[in-house]
Amino acid sequence: MARIIKISVIVFCIFGYTAVFAKDSTIRVIAYYSGSSEKLDSFPVEKLTHIIYSFSHLNGNKLDIGNEESIATVKKMVSLKGRNSNLKVILSLGGWGGCKTCSAVFSTEENRRVFAGSVLILLKKYGADGLDLDWEYPAIEGYPGHEYMPEDKQNFASLLQILRDTLGNSYEISFAAGGFEKYMEEAIEWEKIAPLINYVNLMSYDLVHGYSVVTGHHTPLYSTPDQFLSVDWGVKKLIEKGVPKKKIIIGAAFYGRFWENVSAENNGLYQSGKFLKGESIRNLEKLISTDKHFKYFWDDTAKAPYLYNKEQKLFVTYDDRTSIELKTQYAIDQKIGGIMFWELSLDYNKGGLLDVIDRVKRK
Repeated sequence: MARIIKISVIVFCIFGYTAVFAKDSTIRVIAYYSGSSEKLDSFPVEKLTHIIYSFSHLNGNKLDIGNEESIATVKKMVSLKGRNSNLKVILSLGGWGGCKTCSAVFSTEENRRVFAGSVLILLKKYGADGLDLDWEYPAIEGYPGHEYMPEDKQNFASLLQILRDTLGNSYEISFAAGGFEKYMEEAIEWEKIAPLINYVNLMSYDLVHGYSVVTGHHTPLYSTPDQFLSVDWGVKKLIEKGVPKKKIIIGAAFYGRFWENVSAENNGLYQSGKFLKGESIRNLEKLISTDKHFKYFWDDTAKAPYLYNKEQKLFVTYDDRTSIELKTQYAIDQKIGGIMFWELSLDYNKGGLLDVIDRVKRK
């Protein structure tokens, strides 16, 4: 009898496990991370498919992780595979302000070849799984003062080709793509790069940004009559450019953006103002709960929240639990590759936005 019970329990566990994970969608959940190595253990990395070290940089024409603390963070990320055997650890180059010499370095075949070789060396050395290129931006203006030239467009495609030739198919290659029209039309040779990459990480956030003088939603799911840039717009544009749906990763923001000197008309939405600062979702929700002058609004066209403080003339655009849930469901319904976010250290250690993504993914 005991043996029968034991066998029954085993069978139940097998089929119970299968039943639970059969509901788990195949979307990728990708976290950029720029925090310290010590804090990594406190986040639910079991709910990720990828974690991206942010950021490595160029040292001459080679990829360089950086100082001892940076190397410790990469090593810690790789050790997290002990908690999540399916986790992929990706090294990212650049970031906003982190690709000053990219245009010049990647302008020659020799430099591209040396760079690709250095990437392979580091991936093997630390046990990482791929490279994410966050060059902001090839061929068009990005970070103030950084050089760019029209030839970057072709050079970027050549860089991806030599990376694929060097890394083979054992390692992943992705890149962070601007979610705005000029980038889509002028920065990338989409038809050439689409077969070479695993994912395009669409930066469908900061769609209003630090240089914007009119407020709006910085990461809306859908376009509105007053703002055409959105997650959905970016996805449709990438599909139009020939990027396979399964290679498209949409972006979510684990932070908000504040504007000051914003009039009360339309509760501050689409009004003139001056960018003030960014804040993590943790700090934002604390602010909402403690300062009753901030009023919450929901734009049902954009599927995006925003806040307005009439007394201080402050406007805030951000992602909350509702918008994150809708974005995750959008990724599932549209059968695209998944969802990524900037960035993990801005979230709660437990009960945060990553937990929302995971819940929707598994329902």
